[in-house]
Amino acid sequence: MTTVGTSRAVPAPASEPEPGKAAPDRRERLRRAAAHYGPVLAMYGGLKLVGFAVFMYLLDAAGDFREKHPRFGGGAHPWDVLGSWDGWWYQQIALHGYDPALEPIPGATGLITLKGNSAAFFPLYPALMRLVSEVTGLGPYGAGMTVSVVASFVAALGIYAVTARLGGRAAGLVAVGLWAVWPGSGAEWAVYSESVYTALAAWACYAVMTRRWLTAGVLTFTAGLARPTAVTLVAALAVAGLVAVLRREEGIRRPLVAVLIAPLGAVGYLGWVGYRMGDWGGYNKLQDGAWAHKFDFGRHTLDVLTSLPVGHHDYLFAMPMEDTIGVGVVLLVPVLTVLLVRLRPPVVLVVYTVLSYLMVMATQQYFGNVSRYLLPLFPLFVPLALAMRRLKLPSLLTVLGTAAVASGSYAGYVLFELGVP
Repeated sequence: MTTVGTSRAVPAPASEPEPGKAAPDRRERLRRAAAHYGPVLAMYGGLKLVGFAVFMYLLDAAGDFREKHPRFGGGAHPWDVLGSWDGWWYQQIALHGYDPALEPIPGATGLITLKGNSAAFFPLYPALMRLVSEVTGLGPYGAGMTVSVVASFVAALGIYAVTARLGGRAAGLVAVGLWAVWPGSGAEWAVYSESVYTALAAWACYAVMTRRWLTAGVLTFTAGLARPTAVTLVAALAVAGLVAVLRREEGIRRPLVAVLIAPLGAVGYLGWVGYRMGDWGGYNKLQDGAWAHKFDFGRHTLDVLTSLPVGHHDYLFAMPMEDTIGVGVVLLVPVLTVLLVRLRPPVVLVVYTVLSYLMVMATQQYFGNVSRYLLPLFPLFVPLALAMRRLKLPSLLTVLGTAAVASGSYAGYVLFELGVP
């Protein structure tokens, strides 16, 4: 890194490549890239295909999709469940856009009591769906699945990059495998925004770790257009920038610009929704009135954690099987967080993980979905990956392969068919 007043050598003009050299060089770079990243993509894709196949088999064998047809946004085929519930809303936004309002729906029953509740869903994912649909001619379901699957591989590469930087290539491959079989991993290949957000979060953290501050700021800005939980990524970027400046590892200008850029995506969308609704708190009122999602300082989470173990299911949104898996995930995260902190990783990973966890725990929502809400907490894979990297390949594939088979049930069938993802 050069300092003010330091002279810099002027590089000599590059010589013209000899005829026939450019193409072999490009082929060599592609070959090296394929050799390096091919196993990463193969590890993730192979495990996901195993879990996905098991999920589809369970749906077909049980026949639940036929009995529940027409489900909310579902259809006559087993795979249609992947575009139901939130996926249906994303498809409507991709087709028709938003119409934010805080007007009660006459005669409405249940939770959906306000008009325009599609505004609860952030715009990046449906915008990508619309773009892919226009370019490829796919319908909203096909476009949504395309975006999610491609983004899931981008996320896998980002998780690999972060983990490999901390623990080497073997640990990076294990982390990618864990991303494929995490309890909420069924949402990775569905018409849901988790893969897009996780890809942005992973690469934003990697950009901070490699001191590419402006890149981190832009990626965090974009993540803020995908999910409201991006505020935790903004905070992690700010803390990492402050630490770097205080340790004199970095000047103040680039981290400051990144921190100023980072929150504009989320703030801009929330501001637009509030302006259209004529109420600057409109987004929160919409989440509460239409979806019963609100910040309650963890009261609902505590209610579930104290009710489910004693067999009581009288709490809000009770779904026993899905909630049981959710309790296991909620109790596992603090353990993995302690193991992560003991490794003394970059501060951006710790702040992002802890704040994301606390934000989910302090919000009233479908508790059974916490495995999906916590899916973007990829730093939790790091301590497990470091512990498992010494396994021989046959042993590693046995462990992850077994988890992939099981994920067809706990991350697919339970999440999408027995619960409401």
